[in-house]
Amino acid sequence: MKEHKPKVYFATKNKGKYAEAAKIASEYGVQLAHLSLEKHELQDDDLSKIVSFAVEEAVRESKRDCVVAEDAGFFVESLQGFPGPYSSYVYDKLGVEGILKLMKDVPQRSAYFCSALAYSQKGRFSCFEGKVRGTVSLSPRGAQGFGFDPIFIPVDGDGRTFAEMDIAIKNRFSHRAIAFRNFFEWLKSQQQPR
Repeated sequence: MKEHKPKVYFATKNKGKYAEAAKIASEYGVQLAHLSLEKHELQDDDLSKIVSFAVEEAVRESKRDCVVAEDAGFFVESLQGFPGPYSSYVYDKLGVEGILKLMKDVPQRSAYFCSALAYSQKGRFSCFEGKVRGTVSLSPRGAQGFGFDPIFIPVDGDGRTFAEMDIAIKNRFSHRAIAFRNFFEWLKSQQQPR
């Protein structure tokens, strides 16, 4: 008898995010389908609210069930958590160099990435999070990844930025990997006979 693999649609325009999540999905035997939809991002200080809005919109537009959406923020502690949930907007306007300019001569370089994802199935919603602590590098390093990856060095890593790591290595540490693993563990527990 063939084993049934759960199928989940990941609503994102970001191919890098999809590639990272698909690699983790394969570890759990989950079919992750890319649902490329334009997203109208809610502006809010709470990542969970942003991603819940995104998954509701994705379900409505795609008319599909079993949809997941994810959003992440880059929080620089010496900048009072800026850019946080506004990271995508700030990246488009200031980029990596803009953040480094704001951090010029700032000795305290602690930062973290936080990821929130929301899953919708049959009108029920579940949220999951992942967080990774690190520091802001003095200059951009690496050509892989996206967003603020070139300036983020995870505490538990080996001194490289996320942009210096391939997907397999980044997925050992990243906020997104933690959130998706939490989600896939939960999904697996829902599939178990009770």
